[in-house]
Amino acid sequence: MSAGRHRMRSNIHAAGAAAAVGVLVVTAGGYFGYQQLAQQDCSGRIDLAVAVATELAPAVDDVATEWEKAGAAVGGTCIDVTVSASEPVEVAATVAAKHGATLAGVGQASGTAVSPDVWVPDSSTWLLRLKTGGATAFDPGNGSSIARSPVVVAMPQPIATRLGWPDKKLSWVSLVQQVNSSKPLKTGIVDPTRDAAGLSGLLSLTTAAGSAGKDAQKDTVGALRALATGRSNLRQDLVAKFPTAEDPTTIARSLGAAALSEEDVIAYNNKKPPVPLAALYLEPASIPLDYPYAVLPGIEPAKASAARVLFELLTKPAFRDRLAAQSLRAPDGNWGDGFTAPPGAPSPAGGAASTPANGGGAAGDLDPAAIERAVSSWSIATQSGRMLCIIDVSGSMKNKVPSANNATRQQVTVAAAQRGLNLFDDAWQIGLWTFSTNLDGARDYRELVDIGPLSTQRGRLEQALAGVQSSSGDTGLYDTVLAAYKTVQEDWDPGQVNSIVLFTDGKNEDANGISQAKLLSELKRIKDPERPVQVVLIGIGSEVNKAELKAITDITGGGPFVTEDPNNIGAIFLNAIALRKS
Repeated sequence: MSAGRHRMRSNIHAAGAAAAVGVLVVTAGGYFGYQQLAQQDCSGRIDLAVAVATELAPAVDDVATEWEKAGAAVGGTCIDVTVSASEPVEVAATVAAKHGATLAGVGQASGTAVSPDVWVPDSSTWLLRLKTGGATAFDPGNGSSIARSPVVVAMPQPIATRLGWPDKKLSWVSLVQQVNSSKPLKTGIVDPTRDAAGLSGLLSLTTAAGSAGKDAQKDTVGALRALATGRSNLRQDLVAKFPTAEDPTTIARSLGAAALSEEDVIAYNNKKPPVPLAALYLEPASIPLDYPYAVLPGIEPAKASAARVLFELLTKPAFRDRLAAQSLRAPDGNWGDGFTAPPGAPSPAGGAASTPANGGGAAGDLDPAAIERAVSSWSIATQSGRMLCIIDVSGSMKNKVPSANNATRQQVTVAAAQRGLNLFDDAWQIGLWTFSTNLDGARDYRELVDIGPLSTQRGRLEQALAGVQSSSGDTGLYDTVLAAYKTVQEDWDPGQVNSIVLFTDGKNEDANGISQAKLLSELKRIKDPERPVQVVLIGIGSEVNKAELKAITDITGGGPFVTEDPNNIGAIFLNAIALRKS
C-alpha cells in the first residue's frame, strides 16, 4: 500500500476495518465476484489515486483498506488504492489547469499538485463549474452521489430560539428580511467561489432576494454586501467568528448566521462549544452537498475497472453506517446507525430506507446559468478594480430585439450596464465612454465620465448611462480601442486590476481610421508588462467578427465574448468581469 494511505490511516481506527474483512468478501462480490475481489495470488500493481472531500475521506479509506486486505485485484492484477483527504477547491484548480478551464475565485493550481484518477468532491457544482468554465471536453465518468449533507443556516442557538427554532418553519425570504433590516443579523459565508456550501447558500439567498418585486435589485445587493462583510476564505476561519461566550454582548457582536453543511454543524457542536449552533433547514431547501463519484477522463482502462469496483463497494448498504460515523447521510437523504440528527432535521427517523443500488443520483436541477450568475455577481460585489466602460452607439444599435419586447440593442446594453453598476462597490473606479464614427468632431469616441471612484461619482455615471442614445454613425472600433488603451495605461493604478470593457454590435467600419494592422502594431509597441491593461470585448449580434476581437485581446489580455442574443449580454458582462486576472 502507498505511503499516502498509511499516513491517512494513522488517524483512523484500523481494528474495526480488519474485523469487517470477512463481511466484505461476502457482501461486495456482486459486481466482479469473489475471485475478482479477493485474489491472493494477483501479480503486478495498479495504483488508483482517489481524492476525496476531507470529511468523507475516512469512510472511503476504510472501504479501500478492507478491499486491499481481502486481496484487491482486477483481472489478476493487484490494486493499490491511495485515498487522500483533499479540499475540493484545490483539486478543482488542478483539474481546471489540466483541462483549460477558468474558475472565478479558485486561483492557480499548486505547482506540485497532480490530478487524481477518481475525484469525490463535496458537490456536483464543482463538476458543472468546470464544464461551464471552459473545460468543454471535461466529461467525467459515473458522477453518482455516494453521500449527502444538507446545506443549512448555522446560527447560535439563543438567536435561533428568538426566531422560533426548532418548531417554526423558517424561509430564505425571512432571512433576507433579517439581513436587510434596520438592525441586521450579522451574516457570514465561506467564499462561495471556493466553497460549495457557501455557493449553495448564496444561490438560495440571492434567489429569495430576487423575488422581492421592485426591491429585488436593492435586496440582492444588500444581501451580497452583508455576506461580503463577514466572508472568510476558509471554513475554520468562519466558524471561529461564532460566539465564544454565552453573555448577550458577545453573542450580539459575533457571527449570527452562515451557510454551512449539516456535517459542519454537527462537528462544531461535538466539540462542546460554550454556545452551540442550531441547524436551520430553511425553505425552499438549498442544493445539498452530494459527493459525486467522478472518474476523471483520460485514465487507462485498467484503472477505470478498479474505479468501478471501488464505487460498487461504496454503494453497499453497510457503507451508510460508515457515513453516519462521519455525520453524513446516504445519497437518498436517510442516515445509518449512529447518526445523531440536529433538532429540526427533516428526515425519516432512523433512516429505514436502504441506499439505492446505484448509489443514488447526484444533485439534480442544477442550473448552470444561475450558478454562473451567482458566482459572477459575488466576485464583482467583493472585489474592486479600475475600469473604463465603452458602449457602441452606432446606428445599428437602434435595431430592435424581439426577445426583449422589441427594445433596441442600445436599450438592452444600457440596462445591462446599469444593473452591473449597482453591483459594484464604492471602492471601484469606473469611467464611461461612447463610440461610433465622428462622434465628437473627428473623434470616434466621446468621454462622458472620467475614470474615478464610485464613492464620489456613482450619480454622474447613472445619469450619463440614462442619457446614452444611438447615433447615425458607423463603428469606429480601432481608433476607440487604441485611445482607450492609452488612457487607462496613462493613469495606471498598481493597486487595482486595470481594464477596458467595450460593448459593440459590429466590426470596424471606419474608412478614415487606423487599420487593423496599425492598431495591433501599436498595441504591441505600447504594451507594458509592468502596467497591464486587460481588454474585454463583448460582441452583440451576428455582424460581430470574433476573430477581429480576438486579435486585439490576444495582445492585451482579457478576452472576446460574443453572443447573437443581446439578452445574454448582462450575464456575459458579469462573467467577463469576474474572470479578470489580478
